[in-house]
Amino acid sequence: MSILLKLKRASKKAGLPPGTLVHIGERKAEMVKIGLVNYNKDAFQEKEVRNIEESLDFIDASTVTWINIDGLHDTGLIEKIGSNLGIHSLVLEDVLHTTQRPKIENYEDYILIVLRMLYYASDVHEIKSEQISIILGSHYVISFQELEGDVFEPLRERIRHNKGKIRKSGADYLAYGLLDSIIDNYFVLLEKIGIQIGELEEELSTEPQKQTVEKIHSLKQEIIFLRKSVWPLREVIAECERTESDLIKEDLSFYLRDLYDHTIQVIDVVETYHDLLSGMLDLYLSRMSNKMNEVMKVLTIFASIFIPLTFIAGIYGMNFKYMPELEWKWSYPVFWVVIIVAALVMLAFFKKRKWL
Repeated sequence: MSILLKLKRASKKAGLPPGTLVHIGERKAEMVKIGLVNYNKDAFQEKEVRNIEESLDFIDASTVTWINIDGLHDTGLIEKIGSNLGIHSLVLEDVLHTTQRPKIENYEDYILIVLRMLYYASDVHEIKSEQISIILGSHYVISFQELEGDVFEPLRERIRHNKGKIRKSGADYLAYGLLDSIIDNYFVLLEKIGIQIGELEEELSTEPQKQTVEKIHSLKQEIIFLRKSVWPLREVIAECERTESDLIKEDLSFYLRDLYDHTIQVIDVVETYHDLLSGMLDLYLSRMSNKMNEVMKVLTIFASIFIPLTFIAGIYGMNFKYMPELEWKWSYPVFWVVIIVAALVMLAFFKKRKWL
């Protein structure tokens, strides 16, 4: 999304009081869907609910409740969540502002985490992005997505089949699972970008075309966008690890530290890809420059050969009356002999100097 488009959408809030709920971003879902997952170590329930009040009734101390909302254009629904759970209007405003920088904000009864979920669209060969906002409470997690479909299905499978420790843990572990799923998908995305970079390197080493530099520029822009999304995430995970909030238990710090390491690995790969693409662009320009130099060298050699020949032809093309060679019987054959010998001598000279 261009900076101008972001500013244009953000300008919709100009003049409105702070905390006014306005959806800023593209409407990516046709209708809002509310998914509910409620569980503890002995029980599990998953359903799609019709209204937010129905899902909020499941929140209690004996279970962990995960409410997932697909679609952010219904500001009335978001407002109901805030009024029922005591979430500040400025927090809800951040949820609806879909061009947020990844961040974490600690409050007394809940924690807000904003980050970007990235995935690779194979049909158009580009990175797609949407904002994910996560509100972590004492016994619940609410995730807000711009459109339907996400990278959380493996996490849902673990909850359904009671795999690992997620059903035995609290809401903080569920929030960690969401973060872990998003960051793990970055590696899938980077793998696909790496394949594209490998194909571009092969194309550069054989016969680069005009489209090659366009592909390099396109990939470079995607890597820059990815870097902007990942760099702030490092601080988000670090803040989760350092936080003194009671909502994140101490035994989760080991998992958050591992998540932080994954984030650093993603950043390292992104930086490597950025350097590779910059080098590939320089290599392409260098190859084009060398190719142009080769063409200019050949043209210069031809010009150098024909300059003395043109000089000779110019002299004898003046037709002065008293030029002795004009009346000579062998003048025409001698002219061609001189021309050919001069050309051969110059070719031999160029080869000796290794200019050819």
